[in-house]
Amino acid sequence: MHMSDALLSPSVAFAMCAASGAAIAWSVAKIKKEELSEKKLPIMAVAGAFVFAAQMINFTIPATGSSGHIGGGILLAALLGGAPALLSISAVLVIQCLFFADGGLLALGSNIFNMGVIPCLFVYPLLFKPLMKRGVSSGRLTLASVVSVVIALQLGAFAVVLETLTSGITALPFSSFVLLMQPIHLAIGLVEGLVTGAVLSFVWKMRPEILESAESGADIPAGVSMKKVLAALAALTLVTGAVLSGFASSYPDGLEWSVMGVTGSDELEASGPAFESAAEIQEKTAFMPDYDYAAPSETAPISGTAAAGIIGSLMTFAAAALIGTAISKSKKHKDAAAKA
Repeated sequence: MHMSDALLSPSVAFAMCAASGAAIAWSVAKIKKEELSEKKLPIMAVAGAFVFAAQMINFTIPATGSSGHIGGGILLAALLGGAPALLSISAVLVIQCLFFADGGLLALGSNIFNMGVIPCLFVYPLLFKPLMKRGVSSGRLTLASVVSVVIALQLGAFAVVLETLTSGITALPFSSFVLLMQPIHLAIGLVEGLVTGAVLSFVWKMRPEILESAESGADIPAGVSMKKVLAALAALTLVTGAVLSGFASSYPDGLEWSVMGVTGSDELEASGPAFESAAEIQEKTAFMPDYDYAAPSETAPISGTAAAGIIGSLMTFAAAALIGTAISKSKKHKDAAAKA
């Protein structure tokens, strides 16, 4: 559901940037208050990198001519907690937007809200956590993942429709657009839910303390080694970004498919100073637009998709680690000053 700039009016785009910015600020304040333990920092970095890589894999939705990819919000929230997950998915979306031209710059606030705020700050605490109250098992993790991801995607897809409606995008009438957006994202949500459940079950069997810490907000107990699970997630990220991404479906994703179903084209055009400025910025910052080399290269050692998967995952890893470390250090300095 990476929205392009043409799906929004500048006023709605700026309003959604403000809403997402407020949610991020609240998340930072919450993390500072409850403290992000040092044991969670590498999980935040590796999990964010995995979501970046996983989002590159579009899977075909049978009999539709459409495809989808995981959003990752519920997965990150289950591993980290809602507030750290929002920061991690925001890092993914910012890197995708600026360096790979995936999603519009004006639409960044909407994309963060639809794919980050909704699953991490609303669906995870209000639905996923209550479903897990009776105890953790692979079956319960799968059930909670499928239900939560489906609801999160349905809300996110409906938010896209409302944002285009309030933007006055007459090419996308509400009734026609919503009747395509909701069913296709239901199908996508079922697949993502199963993938999320599988990954969470894998982590739970290796280190149940990770999921327990995310749910309770408590630190991961001292003496619990994270090396094996981190190594496994890092290896999965590398394989996903460098290898599996090359097998992604060529069909348009759910949003593009829905837009095409209404307008006959998978992209709309927009003009105006705000759109032109945003496009110019992205042209300067995106060194691998559409996850490929900016210029064709016959001498490149690996494909552009594989290179983008590796580079983007490493950038997300670094960004999430820096964000988490900065917040953690700020918290420690504040506590030290309060005691002095």
